Amino acid sequence: MGIRSSAVGVVMTLAMGVPGGAQEAELALSEAAAGRFAGLALGCVGREYPNKLDHVMNTVEEVKGPRSLHPAFYGCFDWHSSVHGHWMLVRLLKAHPGLPRAAEIRAALDAHLRPDCIAGEVAYLDQPNRRSFERTYGWAWLLKLAAELRTWNDPQARQWSAALQPLADRLAAQFMDFLPKQIYPIRTGVHPNTAFSLHLALDYARAAGDAPLETRLSERARTYFGRDRRGPLAWEPGGEDFLSPCLEEAALMAEVLPRARFARWLRDFLPGLPVALAPARVTDRTDPKLVHLDGLNLSRARALYEIAAALGPKDPRRAALVVAGDHHAQASLPFLASGHYEGEHWLATFAVQATAARSGL
Repeated sequence: MGIRSSAVGVVMTLAMGVPGGAQEAELALSEAAAGRFAGLALGCVGREYPNKLDHVMNTVEEVKGPRSLHPAFYGCFDWHSSVHGHWMLVRLLKAHPGLPRAAEIRAALDAHLRPDCIAGEVAYLDQPNRRSFERTYGWAWLLKLAAELRTWNDPQARQWSAALQPLADRLAAQFMDFLPKQIYPIRTGVHPNTAFSLHLALDYARAAGDAPLETRLSERARTYFGRDRRGPLAWEPGGEDFLSPCLEEAALMAEVLPRARFARWLRDFLPGLPVALAPARVTDRTDPKLVHLDGLNLSRARALYEIAAALGPKDPRRAALVVAGDHHAQASLPFLASGHYEGEHWLATFAVQATAARSGL
């Protein structure tokens, strides 16, 4: 049994003989699908308008367009979507170096990940009233992009990584400075969610060998969430969520706790998981907030796969978590290339994250 999304070429098939004898669905991102996802990103990383700026104007001279303000990350409707659109291009080309549009992807990365463009991004942060710019969602995605480049053995990637490093260093330092001041985590299902950002930043800290940053992130995760019990999963989703507060927290704790301890923590935090966890229903994909729920289905799928992987093959919860993840992925994968920019400028990134987590099981 399986389904095929004709829109993106993602195939889901049922495979037998997985560890523990369970029957699970395998999510595979084909090269054709990777090419279509890359096409979505290529269609927006250089598209300046429409654009939703996160911009505090200090003087009339700062009334400028996106490209003037952000020479590297001006496309994709907003700064963080541009950043993770670049991450997706890097990720897809690493996995599928023979993509037909490989040269176009490299040209786009080369145009934006240049020392002068990145210097412009750092200069923007140097201006007054920039302390909370893209905090912490955009910060974390930039670090995730930096981590992806660091782990790519490719001559151009090394150039792009070196060019990006000053901005990565700046945002890593901002994490180090800000997190001790943030004594309460943000548990929303949209951009400010603390757990999601810590998770992405942790990937960077480990890839970069930044031990102080890794220690700070891990300590904050345990402090914020280590004593949580009975998370209100039944309250989800909110009407514009693209992240699950409970599942993002659990996926983060899977990264910072030893396996046995995490298994106990999860039993206390989400004792009924994944019972009654149904995919969200999207009623209007032309609405920029309602289409967030497609992102929620994909991010839930990724989180469920990560939680399952952390539990290990012998845990009795594992198979049900993977099946729940597959159901969520199936609910939204067919709609990524909807023809509406409201979703097309960002959703494919979440699909690529989900497929990466699925492949790690």
